Amino acid sequence: MVCEKNIVEEVSGWLRVFDDGSVDRTWTGPPEVKFMAEPVPPHSEFINGVATRDVVIDPKSGLRVRIYLPDTADYEKLPILLHFHGGGFCISQADWYMYYSIYTRLALSAKAICVSVYLRLAPEHRLPAACHDGFSALLWLRSLAQSGSSSSHEPWLNAYADFNRVFLIGDSSGGNLVHQVAAWAGKLDLGPLRLAGAIPIHPGFVRSQRSKSELEEPESPFLTLDMVDKFLKLALPVGSTKDHPITCPMGAGISGLRLPPMLFCVAEKDLIRDTEMEYYEAVKKACNTNNNNYEEVDHVELLISSGMGHSFYLNKIAVDMDNKTAQETQKLIQGIADFINKH
Repeated sequence: MVCEKNIVEEVSGWLRVFDDGSVDRTWTGPPEVKFMAEPVPPHSEFINGVATRDVVIDPKSGLRVRIYLPDTADYEKLPILLHFHGGGFCISQADWYMYYSIYTRLALSAKAICVSVYLRLAPEHRLPAACHDGFSALLWLRSLAQSGSSSSHEPWLNAYADFNRVFLIGDSSGGNLVHQVAAWAGKLDLGPLRLAGAIPIHPGFVRSQRSKSELEEPESPFLTLDMVDKFLKLALPVGSTKDHPITCPMGAGISGLRLPPMLFCVAEKDLIRDTEMEYYEAVKKACNTNNNNYEEVDHVELLISSGMGHSFYLNKIAVDMDNKTAQETQKLIQGIADFINKH
């Protein structure tokens, strides 16, 4: 006798959860965009100026990262971008084409090595699992920086990385991880590694009550209200609401946290722009009242992408076909590169 599985939750073509607890992440939306969610195999040779490799950083858990190494003629020491991918904590991988296309470009533009973490996904691994993966990756980088007293070694990073200039960067829900990992890191001595900056891009900061922008701004291919509600229902600890500290850190209180210099990136037409800006104002206020915790008095910068929606730069079709999207994507990449160069 064959028992059919029944779908108990479905999210906008991205994900289906069945009554036996299994999850299907096969893309069921328009086939013409499927390529953006397909994996790109690693390549040790330089293609368009960047080589990539996948590395297991914790044999016990199987935690992996993808490394993007730009081809630099003089092989000077390069800053590290520790990247956390988005996907509402429930979908996407570090090797998806949408990330590959933008982070190879950023690695070249910023002259930086990108290390993107293969995060555990909900609902199989609810929060804070992804936060722990991000923090574990940061501690792994610290172990590489301690090469004189540690057996840890990764050839590309130990040869070409500047562990004194490590930046956290994350898209959408990955931006939430940037905050959480930075907050945890502020309680530790990471030496000889130095956390030089944090770059949340369109982070998934929300509240239980709908914001004005959620009610008024248009939905985008990368963010709908259905996705916000269902992904977070599947990702947050059982019984939690969107007011949880991981999704609403401004509710938990930011004052007193030791955060690095920050470039906060917002899209003007983002559904969750209002709560993102609430976070920005909270960090700015905390900076002004507790500047002894920071390297700079005015340590938080704001970069707004005019006329754009959530995670617009990951939409390769729009970047290639629409001049405005292409221009704003280039401005975003240049703004990130400028921030890295300053720190």
